[in-house]
Amino acid sequence: MEHLLRGSIIERYLRCGKPGCKCAQGEGHGPKYYLSVSFPGQRPQMSYVPQGDYEAVSQHLSNYQLLRTAIEEICEINRELLRRREAL
Repeated sequence: MEHLLRGSIIERYLRCGKPGCKCAQGEGHGPKYYLSVSFPGQRPQMSYVPQGDYEAVSQHLSNYQLLRTAIEEICEINRELLRRREAL
């Protein structure tokens, strides 16, 4: 699983500011997607995700969650082995 991304996708609808544009009365232009990644002690970093990359980025985020879940399961098994004083 080499295609990983940590973070989440934010969906936004933006207003262009042009008078008379439909976005002034409606929900805005979009959706526009951004990858949001948080780091300790810092504000989340946002990266624009082009529409054509949305599916791939979503899959990379899903891959990260699958790997994270697998790592947590392995750690839980190892903690249980340690508690039982069995070989790790």
